[in-house]
Amino acid sequence: MSLNNKVQLITYVDRLGSGNLEDMNKVLNNQLKDLFGGVHCLPFYYPIDGSDAGFDPIDHTKVDERLGDWGDVKALGSQFEVMADMIVNHMSAESPQFKDVLVNGKSSIYYPLFLTKEKVFGENPSKDDLAKIYRPRPTPCFSQFEVADGQIENFWTTFTSNQIDIDVKSDAGEAYLDDIMTKFSNANVSLIRLDAAGYAIKKPGSNCFMLEETFEFIQELADKAKAKGMKCLVEIHSHYETQVNIAKKVDLVYDFALPPLIMHLLFTKEAAPLAKWLEVSPRNCVTVLDTHDGIGIIDVGKYDGKPGLLDDTSIDNLVEKIHKNSQGESQKATGAAASNVDLYQVNCTYYDALGADDKAYLLSRAIQFFCPGIPQVYYMGLLGIQNDMALLEKTNVGRDINRSYLDKQMIESQLGKPVVKGLCQLIKLRNNSSAFEGQFNHSLDKQQLILSWSNVNKSQAQLCIDLNNLSAKLTFIENEASSSYQLEDLLL
Repeated sequence: MSLNNKVQLITYVDRLGSGNLEDMNKVLNNQLKDLFGGVHCLPFYYPIDGSDAGFDPIDHTKVDERLGDWGDVKALGSQFEVMADMIVNHMSAESPQFKDVLVNGKSSIYYPLFLTKEKVFGENPSKDDLAKIYRPRPTPCFSQFEVADGQIENFWTTFTSNQIDIDVKSDAGEAYLDDIMTKFSNANVSLIRLDAAGYAIKKPGSNCFMLEETFEFIQELADKAKAKGMKCLVEIHSHYETQVNIAKKVDLVYDFALPPLIMHLLFTKEAAPLAKWLEVSPRNCVTVLDTHDGIGIIDVGKYDGKPGLLDDTSIDNLVEKIHKNSQGESQKATGAAASNVDLYQVNCTYYDALGADDKAYLLSRAIQFFCPGIPQVYYMGLLGIQNDMALLEKTNVGRDINRSYLDKQMIESQLGKPVVKGLCQLIKLRNNSSAFEGQFNHSLDKQQLILSWSNVNKSQAQLCIDLNNLSAKLTFIENEASSSYQLEDLLL
């Protein structure tokens, strides 16, 4: 099975339209008709409103009944390629399995399902081993829970104390993940996004992140998915060389370096870092500018002594520009300013990160669509929604600044904005050109950056960016018919 090379949508089911799978399907077939080849439905399991917006499932095999059921997922999958999150690394502390462990301790049949410090490091772990563990968040790596008879257990909690890490190599862990995969297959899911898979394997003496054993584990999952007619997309934030190496071993990876590199180009008119990345970037990738998480920075930075695609000063300038463009709103949602944040991301809508500049935003999308990979567009970015400060103030969860609840009236209103109309036209141009099934090339000089595609059927597509004033021209040849557009004309 291969994914169609069309633009895909990323969205929460309950935040786009009336709040359930059936109505979201109607939105895709009406207001958003002919725009998307597929949809990444962010966690729709029970419950969708946990402490991490669905990424801490109590029951991963149950659709939250407020959204519908597996039949609704199957119906959606009959019309669109559906991507679903397989939360590989952890499950909720409120799950029946973990609650049984709290009551029965090591005698619980579910005790083998969860990881503890002692299971990995033994009774007397060395300080050096513990210090090597890579931390994606400022929260503790282990959380203490009192189990049967008052005994204290140190459960592994990579992300939050409500997300208990699974022992994925145990019989119980394998059975748990197999059950989820079977549910997906039966419900017409085409692509599995392996959430936090890089943290799933823990090993003493290592940093417990993207080990050789992790690659083996991911390959095992990919083989199981393939046997059921699905593919796997691996979600990893890391140094760009690591991402290139990962891509050689998996079906699909994200191009997380692209969002900050495009911003750097737009802020400085310097295209060399992007051009360098395009020399080596994976071709088996999914491209994004915005997602349900923040704007990643680690993907272009240095790591373990290896230089990044941007130097420290450029990254600092990039982050400060985002804060300035958003009038300080991103600062209120990032770092210690709000809870449940990652150490390597800036929380802000991509539109506001560019200063709500329609021309710059449309150019950022054009670059994304012309770079190698299958493009995904987040629902907030599709509709040009700005930072949701009211939701941020209500929840004090940094990423909620970019996770608004949009009803149909709001959707229809935003679809009338020039920048959204322009983006929708750009999506259709990308979808309708067979050139993107062919070969990619790029060139750079002091005056312009050119991204081009050509196919054996003689179809061609080209994006030419003038680096002096950031104007851009799009040219397409399809069935011997040629058409061209000045990018800013799409805003009219």
